[in-house]
Amino acid sequence: MSIATPSLGMRSLALLCGFAGAAIIGGFVLREAMPLSQAPVDIVAAATLASLPIDPEVFGQGPALTRIDAKLRRGETLSGLMDRLDIPTVDGARALNSLTAPEYLDARRVRPGLQISLHMDGDRLTALSLEPEPGRHLLTKRRGDDEFFAVEMMSRLTSVPQVVSGVIETSLYNQARDLGAGDQQVVDFAQVFAYDVDFQREVHPGDTFEIVFDVMRDERGTVISRGNVLYAALNGKAVKKAFYRFTTPDENVTDYFQYNGESATKFLMKTPINGARLSSSFGRRRHPISGYTRLHKGTDFAAPRGTPVYAAGHGTVERANRYGGYGNYVRIRHANGYKTAYAHLSRFGRGARAGRRVRQGDVIGYVGSTGASTGPHLHYEVYVRGKAVNAMRLKLPTGRKLAMAPDILEAFVSARDGIDAIRNLTDSEAETAVLVASVPSAL
Repeated sequence: MSIATPSLGMRSLALLCGFAGAAIIGGFVLREAMPLSQAPVDIVAAATLASLPIDPEVFGQGPALTRIDAKLRRGETLSGLMDRLDIPTVDGARALNSLTAPEYLDARRVRPGLQISLHMDGDRLTALSLEPEPGRHLLTKRRGDDEFFAVEMMSRLTSVPQVVSGVIETSLYNQARDLGAGDQQVVDFAQVFAYDVDFQREVHPGDTFEIVFDVMRDERGTVISRGNVLYAALNGKAVKKAFYRFTTPDENVTDYFQYNGESATKFLMKTPINGARLSSSFGRRRHPISGYTRLHKGTDFAAPRGTPVYAAGHGTVERANRYGGYGNYVRIRHANGYKTAYAHLSRFGRGARAGRRVRQGDVIGYVGSTGASTGPHLHYEVYVRGKAVNAMRLKLPTGRKLAMAPDILEAFVSARDGIDAIRNLTDSEAETAVLVASVPSAL
């Protein structure tokens, strides 16, 4: 491939690249497989081909090439994709080898849907580019007749806060997503309130919510990823609470705390499953299979088969096996005379073995329909000193109170006030209120 004669600016760039193992081009931190001084012009041309933010009028371009965009299919390998696109076998192997040799890419771990761009000069592969993860670009370009040269570009990412708030009209999930939150932020929000509210029955249209979370943006302002929830508030008929994310300096444990420093975490989770619908409550009922009227000792949550089921609290697994009409069954012994049980599971979690210690939130099984069951659901029971109780009405002990440690409470108040300051920023101010600036180091 021929390259336009370098301008004075290009020659200056080449000199700069000769002194550094990494360079910043168009807002990207660039890390190369060999010294840039050997081929800075080629690298810039490759970046131009990949449609990265390089100004062609400044750096120049080579001849027009044919660009092919493709996505990796389920079960397909990168080599298989090359075959599907009729890329010459030798060209494809050399291009991929240039990316895997310096360990830029693990070809065994690429995922379906990966977008790949190839640039062809006739039937000859000239360049290949892909983005294996947000903000990380890989390029490889032919040098001479045979060799391919690989380069890695990392976007310069900046973490800024984003505030999402609104009124629930149809569902919290829909409203939060429409306003800019991601799936993970909605899940995290629900987990913060898992001890206080049943999202299927106790959240209603007209309730208001607010979520503050980190957003990673590149130099163009494009959202690359969304991060931790810093603040979660729900104001409705069932609950009016707000929680702040804080890591305790003595235990180094990250949790969510109310304004007064009281932890969101309680002894047991009210609902040990996400995204489920309460299908049958605690109390006397006519059993759908036996036909007898008897006490229904638990709460049923209808959910798709395979939905994760979490340990409601810290404890020791008493049994994890097949148990009559309960099907696949797990029972956990907690402190203070409490036990929880989980029935009709399709399969057990890795840590669900008799005698094993589990922590609150560990996956102990997956929703199924084993035993005497009419469809996929979780049957959840809570026992207090041997007596079955209604988990939905149980008043549970609270978690840590920071007021018991004045120095830690002082640190929390500082963090809390910082988050409140973010919440009160205007949109334009929030864009410039950088919490953390993360620029990959030159390697």
